[in-house]
Amino acid sequence: QLQLVESGGGLVQPGGSLRLSCAASGFTLDYYAIGWFRQAPGKEREGVSWISSSEGSTYYRDSGKGRFTISRDNAKNTVYLQMNSLKPEDTAVYYCNARHTATLRDYWGQGTQVTVSS
Repeated sequence: QLQLVESGGGLVQPGGSLRLSCAASGFTLDYYAIGWFRQAPGKEREGVSWISSSEGSTYYRDSGKGRFTISRDNAKNTVYLQMNSLKPEDTAVYYCNARHTATLRDYWGQGTQVTVSS
């Protein structure tokens, strides 16, 4: 079965950190660009960060620049999102997406809840 599984979410106080993981099973992430998205209650899903399949170029939404770091470990078939200095407005369900660079076929994970609250 081809799937992405996110983990690492939870409840954290403002200013805290979390590291989200996105693990693929049934396929290899080597030829996939990976994106992290989030959806807060009542809001549309938005992109947070992306990493390319080859050279590992990274991109960030302005709200995450300087606080979030995306990385990939192809040996572990996993992509990470390190989130520091978390704010209440970062509260959302976070999803990872894998898009094949040639076929553009993509996969979504089931999401992991991140709640930033004191």
